[in-house]
Amino acid sequence: MTMAASFKYLSLEYLSLALLAGCAAIGMPVAASSQSGDIAMDAQVESPAIFYDVEELSIAELSDRLARGDVTSSELVSGYIDRIGRIDRAREGGPHLRSVINIMPNVLAEAARLDAERAAGKIRGPLHGIPVMVKDNIEVAGPVPTTAGSTALLQNITNRDAPMVTRLKAAGAIILGKTNLSQWANIRSSNSTSGWSSVGGLVRNPYALDRNSCGSSSGSGAAAAASLAAGTVGTETDGSITCPAAINGLVGFKPTVGLVSRTHIVPISHSQDTAGPMTRNVRDAALMLTAMAGSDPADASTKDADTYAADFASGLSADYLQGMRIGVMRDRVGDNPDIQEIFDASLRQLEAAGAVLIDIADTRSGFGDLGEAEFTVLMVELKADMNAYLASTPATVKTRTLADLIAFNKANADTELRWFGQDLFELAEQQEGLDDPAYKAAKRNAKSLAGPKGIDRLLRENDVRFLIGPSNGPAWVSDAVNGDNFSGPSQSQLPAVAGYPHITVPMGYIEGLPVGLSIIGTQWADHDVIKAGYAFEQASKARTKPAYRATVEMLLPK
Repeated sequence: MTMAASFKYLSLEYLSLALLAGCAAIGMPVAASSQSGDIAMDAQVESPAIFYDVEELSIAELSDRLARGDVTSSELVSGYIDRIGRIDRAREGGPHLRSVINIMPNVLAEAARLDAERAAGKIRGPLHGIPVMVKDNIEVAGPVPTTAGSTALLQNITNRDAPMVTRLKAAGAIILGKTNLSQWANIRSSNSTSGWSSVGGLVRNPYALDRNSCGSSSGSGAAAAASLAAGTVGTETDGSITCPAAINGLVGFKPTVGLVSRTHIVPISHSQDTAGPMTRNVRDAALMLTAMAGSDPADASTKDADTYAADFASGLSADYLQGMRIGVMRDRVGDNPDIQEIFDASLRQLEAAGAVLIDIADTRSGFGDLGEAEFTVLMVELKADMNAYLASTPATVKTRTLADLIAFNKANADTELRWFGQDLFELAEQQEGLDDPAYKAAKRNAKSLAGPKGIDRLLRENDVRFLIGPSNGPAWVSDAVNGDNFSGPSQSQLPAVAGYPHITVPMGYIEGLPVGLSIIGTQWADHDVIKAGYAFEQASKARTKPAYRATVEMLLPK
């Protein structure tokens, strides 16, 4: 079933949701309705047509099927659009995840073009004709805004691709659409509800719909888990790839800062920001990263990226961990007995795969004021980097500085501030700037404590290649009144501040809610960390697909 159709971009009251036009273009009846706090319009989609079943199909599987001629990219795109309509946007009879903000209006034409290339014998690689989605703080050329989840940027139609997107397209990937996110990548308020944006509403966790999908790449996490794309791209400053990946039962990879360009991505911190893949298995993450990685003259941090870019899917082996010494961060496991049980089972699986586990009793001493130093860096760089980004946007964007955003939010409080405030924005606006000696000292201190005196010291002193610990606790109930209720361990800070690679891989479930295993390595050890993640994945085979339960029904004794 090959469908040829063109998308017409459809302007709605607040947000142009190309999904509506896309569904109409392939013969799917659509009715739109709005929901309080959900400015992206919801599509009621019903169709008697039979679409290609894309659920749980990996990038590698799809690539093989495309190569055999079992399916076309046009059919895959149509199948994903149908699935988005049924699972993400349909309010009656579907989970209504709210993980997708936009479908690209030219996506079927792009699929047809790549099908024609394939028919002519031009195959760009394993991503040729594979539909993926990117977080809506990443620019993609075309008549869709890059909003960072805020109505302040509804006119931010830049018609430029982020260099990372250019690389994905060059590898043959189809940018299917843009995913929802925690507004402003979760840096606006210290009491936020992760996964909420005024553009897209609140993302639901596909494993239990009343649970949170974590921030800020919440939409990328939920969409990948629900098979709304073959893979997604998230961004992380501190935990915003690894947390939503782990909580949504995914593999999430945060690269070494500087391996992937950040140009044309709405920023928080040039010291810590990076984009990375979020997928249902490690090989798929490696395939996406291979396409994404590389130097960009406009991003000085990537000057060495071409040196370290690689075919990250090469050398993946279940035997990689044979004889490998791995440091177990015992003091970062937490006191939840369910997490402890799952983690201990994962350690046994690692040992069965040949790893030599070295207990590290103290991984917390010697970090002094790391948290304070990191916070100082984030606040100063938020103001400087946001001002620089906003200055580069089209003239149609009227918020040209962080101060303008603060004023916009106050003037549009019913839409922008209805769930939580903007104390972090206001604090960042008070900062002196990148030339402030206090900022420079904090930046040096943070990098040193997390990197050479942190991860590198722990690896060296214990003679281990990697550090491991539970990525997270299970997802919490979303709460618009009290904000996030993070529970359990988190391993994101050290690799985030150091700028070192960090992968999370599913390791088990608590009452059906996913938890992940974190593997952390030194700077530029991205390929090694991915290979370790793959070996653990093959030993554990822990991931199960989401059930879209309304809530967690505790398994109580009868």
